[in-house]
Amino acid sequence: MQIFYETDVGLIRRNNQDYCLCGKISDTLAWAAVCDGMGGANGGNIASLEACKEIERILKKELEKLSGNDDESLKALMKKAVADANAKVFKMSCENEELEGMGTTVELVVISGDTLHVVHAGDSRVYRISGEKIFQVTTDHSLVQQLVDLGQITQEEARFHPSKNYITRALGVEEELETDYLTAPFESGDIILICTDGLSNYFSSDELLAAVHSFKDKEELAQGLVEIAKDCGGSDNITVAVLIKE
Repeated sequence: MQIFYETDVGLIRRNNQDYCLCGKISDTLAWAAVCDGMGGANGGNIASLEACKEIERILKKELEKLSGNDDESLKALMKKAVADANAKVFKMSCENEELEGMGTTVELVVISGDTLHVVHAGDSRVYRISGEKIFQVTTDHSLVQQLVDLGQITQEEARFHPSKNYITRALGVEEELETDYLTAPFESGDIILICTDGLSNYFSSDELLAAVHSFKDKEELAQGLVEIAKDCGGSDNITVAVLIKE
């Protein structure tokens, strides 16, 4: 299994409020966390950084102890890592007026053997690419996605909706955070792609699939997708992490 990631401020923003950390425990056990911060001049930076660091601290301490087939324990550990990160960021925002209201999306991915595990809140995304097919594993927690779910707009209309950046869940904003837990297969040749909306806003799923397959060398994939997003305008921070099963 290979892991690559890249983060970039983009072409418009003055600072990068995205943050990403990854780790590989063994050839069959790895993790990645991607966060897209929000709130104030410095709040978003701090929210995403502190969330990733807290998640990393817990996973480094506990992940290797789990049995490879104990999915319920893994789910509980991932949920705890995100919940503890939420508590840390929320506490910081309550104690410092300059950080009030800060928060971040969170995508926590753990690969254990042949299974992808995801804990998710916000509108950053996890995709699974298997051959010529792409699957969006996560569903955005956003106002626009709610309109799609109600049948009031199409998924294509959602891409260009003026309210597409309004999210309905974020780590650190409230004392408790509701997260989604999802699983999917992780087979030989598969690519797991985790990204902030600085990338996904520029692509439909089919366009993203084509972009991924345009890179012969998968080591260039994370950096290459960031550069494509910048070529498209780079209006937001861009973060991409990929986990590849050979």
